[in-house]
Amino acid sequence: MSKKLPTVSGRQTVKALVKSGFTVRTGKGDHVVLQKDHRVFSVPLHKTLKKGTLRKILKIADVTVEDFNEIL
Repeated sequence: MSKKLPTVSGRQTVKALVKSGFTVRTGKGDHVVLQKDHRVFSVPLHKTLKKGTLRKILKIADVTVEDFNEIL
């Protein structure tokens, strides 16, 4: 498995996290708020997410880079 972060858009990230069990709480403007249990966070709907932003989202979501790559 690759530990390298993929280059993805905000919409691709939301789709992948929904596949892993998160639900869309709200989606207004250019951000989508996702929730699973006590974890609530927003994902910007940019064409390409910066690596640091994606890494922070995955850390909050408690999803490893390997699992994220598998889901994609």
